[in-house]
Amino acid sequence: MSLAVRARAVPPGVWLRVSIGVAVLTIGLKTLAWWLTGSVGLLSDAMESLVNLASAAFALLMVRVAARPADAEHPYGHHKAEYFSSFFEGLAILVAALAILWAAAERFLHPQGIEQVGAGLLLSVLSSACNGALAWGMLQSARAHRSMALEADARHLVTDVWTSAGVVVGIGLVALTGWLWLDPVVAAAVALNILREGWALVWASSQGLMDKRVDRHTLAEIEKVLQGFEHPAIRFDHVTTRRSGSRRFVDLHMHMPAEWTLRRAAALRASVEQALMSAVPGLRASIQLLPQDVEAHLLDEEDPL
Repeated sequence: MSLAVRARAVPPGVWLRVSIGVAVLTIGLKTLAWWLTGSVGLLSDAMESLVNLASAAFALLMVRVAARPADAEHPYGHHKAEYFSSFFEGLAILVAALAILWAAAERFLHPQGIEQVGAGLLLSVLSSACNGALAWGMLQSARAHRSMALEADARHLVTDVWTSAGVVVGIGLVALTGWLWLDPVVAAAVALNILREGWALVWASSQGLMDKRVDRHTLAEIEKVLQGFEHPAIRFDHVTTRRSGSRRFVDLHMHMPAEWTLRRAAALRASVEQALMSAVPGLRASIQLLPQDVEAHLLDEEDPL
């Protein structure tokens, strides 16, 4: 069994527990690197790892909530809880970025030399390797389980790896050139990069809470299944989709001859629903039966102010 297959088989909750442990490890490594060197760039890297820890813990909580079965108060389940995790992680990143910018501005005004560069950079590279390996496994599992919380945490870790790479290059240049102003400039660049990532996560989570349609690949799979059932006596229209965490939903109308018995119509509808849910994992299909000569136009009118 390949490593990718094994990674996809691991549940999101397990990956997030591992992420918490790795975050604690990298915080220790990066904090030690900052303490040895005095580099504000490495300090900014350590602060981002604090965000990783808080985000992984919150994501684990939300994944547990999302896994709860439907109940009387939540008949469609709790799947959207994962979007709160992504939103929280985005906000935490934005706050960390502002804190890093503040530290960078202070160091730019009051430059300070960097010491023990070799040891500091070695610790930073080691922590990045841990984050990179973890992010790869989490992305494999996130795609398999359609977990927004796990994907958000994994993509943040990828950003952390690139951030650390930038810091390592920057600190190396400071050591070679003696230009102390490069250190806060690198820290500011790190802050702007994670600021962009934080905003992207906040935007993605807001779109999920707004019942955004499914992605183009999923929509193409749905259309392919429906085309397999279409013929002169059967047609489909008013196909509407939405995403809710790991779940995806499709509602549509199926037109058929008016003389068909209810038993025959219901049997065909069941076949179409089963085919849709088999083609798209995690999909829930709802089909309204209509005679061929009947059109149903559902118009949502805005409520008066």
